[in-house]
Amino acid sequence: MTKITPQPGIMDIALYEGGASHVEGKTNVLKLSSNENPLGPCDAAREAFSRAMHELNRYPSTDHASLRAAIGEVWGLDPARIVCGVGSGEILKLLAEGFAGPGDEIVMTEHGFSMYPIYAHACGAKPVVAPERERVVDVDAILKACTKRTRLVFLANPGNPTGTMIGPNELRRLAEGLPPRVLLALDGAYAEYVEGYDAGAALVAERDNVVMTRTFSKIYGLGGMRVGWGYGPQAVIDVINRIRGPFNLSTAALATAEAAVRDTAYMRKCQSENARWRDWLARTLAEMGVPSDTSTANFVLARFAEAAEADACDAHLRSEGIIVRRVAGYGLPHCLRITVGDEASCRRVAHAIGQFKGVR
Repeated sequence: MTKITPQPGIMDIALYEGGASHVEGKTNVLKLSSNENPLGPCDAAREAFSRAMHELNRYPSTDHASLRAAIGEVWGLDPARIVCGVGSGEILKLLAEGFAGPGDEIVMTEHGFSMYPIYAHACGAKPVVAPERERVVDVDAILKACTKRTRLVFLANPGNPTGTMIGPNELRRLAEGLPPRVLLALDGAYAEYVEGYDAGAALVAERDNVVMTRTFSKIYGLGGMRVGWGYGPQAVIDVINRIRGPFNLSTAALATAEAAVRDTAYMRKCQSENARWRDWLARTLAEMGVPSDTSTANFVLARFAEAAEADACDAHLRSEGIIVRRVAGYGLPHCLRITVGDEASCRRVAHAIGQFKGVR
């Protein structure tokens, strides 16, 4: 009898665990574990979603032309070099499938997004981890980690779960220092929260070894729609289009995302509100003896003295019906990632942590 076995690397994958959303025995649960926009999507996106129900019997477009045109118009990019996917995660997955395989290596950073090693294992490549420096990406460490087998570098900027980021000069130094056959994938899931940051678009325009990804799941409040996009050299985009599913995005998702990206005033409002309450939350926690690095995303990474204290604080928060994200799986057992909610949510979680720390 033949034994059916998966491809090498598949069983090395540790299952991804999303942010929890329920606490047994608790009502009025406050979920601050998945970095969701507390304001939700804009009115235009809600209306577009409602209108889309009248065409649920129709297949969606395969080229996503209307959404790509809108993204290009808003961000000043060539629509022909944009590809859309089921969240930015699908784009990153397709990059791994299209450019790496058995015997190859994919480099990622120490506290990088936990899906990166999954993408590597799934295509048979070896994930290689480059150390960070105090929770900040170290360009020299990434370059040192690259070998003749390296095909991809995954870099989240801003980082998740750290919230830290490196500037354009360091990004350019990284792109210029990579071996010729290595593609740099800049994951910009939180890029819109950084005022004036182009998420690597200028680098993409200058070079043939950089691709950037973005998502509608965070600042646009469309996590449930699963829409993302990538922008890169035409040759890279052509590869992704050859292996992505032709109907990977629904009609409703395409229409809703297009309306969302065009409402730039609402995006700026979300950016401003997030910055205000993120800074308040970080400052308030620091005054309680819970520091965090300067965050450029929509969460703070609260640091405790040791893992036991972080676990105890998490248990206390759950007893109060508050869910945050434990990040021991990211190599940060002494930390808790806390999504920036609205004013009431920020005050509630800060009050609960104050209770835990004995701060009056």
